[in-house]
Amino acid sequence: MEKLIPFTINDLAKVTNYRCGEIKFGEKMMTVPKDADIISFLKSCESKYVLFGIPEDIGVRANFGRPGAASAWESAIKSIANIQHNRFCKGSQLLVLGHLDVVEEMAAVENLDFNDNNDRKKLSQLVEQIDKEVSHIIFNIVKAGKTPIIIGGGHNNSYGNIKGTALAKGKPINAINFDAHSDFRILEGRHSGNGFSYAYEEGFLKKYFIFGLHENYTSKSVLDTLKKIDDRVQFNTYDEINIRKQKNFEQEMVQAFEFIKDDFYGIEIDLDAIPNIASSAMTMSGFSVEELRQFVYYFSQNQNVSYIHICEGAPDLSEDKNNHLIGKLIGYLVTDFMKANLHS
Repeated sequence: MEKLIPFTINDLAKVTNYRCGEIKFGEKMMTVPKDADIISFLKSCESKYVLFGIPEDIGVRANFGRPGAASAWESAIKSIANIQHNRFCKGSQLLVLGHLDVVEEMAAVENLDFNDNNDRKKLSQLVEQIDKEVSHIIFNIVKAGKTPIIIGGGHNNSYGNIKGTALAKGKPINAINFDAHSDFRILEGRHSGNGFSYAYEEGFLKKYFIFGLHENYTSKSVLDTLKKIDDRVQFNTYDEINIRKQKNFEQEMVQAFEFIKDDFYGIEIDLDAIPNIASSAMTMSGFSVEELRQFVYYFSQNQNVSYIHICEGAPDLSEDKNNHLIGKLIGYLVTDFMKANLHS
């Protein structure tokens, strides 16, 4: 795992705001000791969950999106470190592994133009490099018997999460994706809009449910593709749940769960499904934060949950005064996941 930049005990101290009479997550979360073998430590440590950051937005750029998702990891770890350690949720259940080293790749895309075909090929090739590193790290976390909590980057990283988990489990896995978009677009070179279609095509993704598609932003060709494979890929739309009220939010969660529950599955959360959350594809209409938290809690209450990935949030695109709020939201989702999953 040479592309991993480990998070140290000193890093943790820098982001934790100590206060007399309180215990913060940052005082209880674990890190890998400086001279320890990472894989051996993963296997032996008591923490059930492993926090891993991907500070990139190359897949977003390759998909004509606005960069900014690279900033989510730093914002999230600051918020998570300052959550209260108490009887409801304990920081000691969390090992902060670190983040992917993408400094060279991010520098390489600085002057690339996604409207130029040659530049788009370069962007896709860089996404493929990141795919390999993400899948390798996720494989090692899952193989060690831990549950990854993956923060940041574009939704291109769903591919590496699915592949790494499937390889560790020795079979294809399922996925539930809370998203305004299918991310099941054509295989035209890797980007943030086709992580699931590539994972499906290559045999790592068995069943896939998309929760809350936005009808206005799903192409006819994607809908036609999904119709042909509806034994393995299903969806509902935000419009039929919250606008036309043809379907019920709670009942739809039950149906989606029935579809994926019989095998190991990953939970994918795209923050662009929530109104006014700064992201590459920001929306004004969508599910509420409370509905998202209920969704995370509901799908985390099962022993087949293999990881959660929270992506596409872009604090760098927020107003300066409120750019900490995305990290705070990610902190809520992380603890909702842990609270639900710990005793499953």
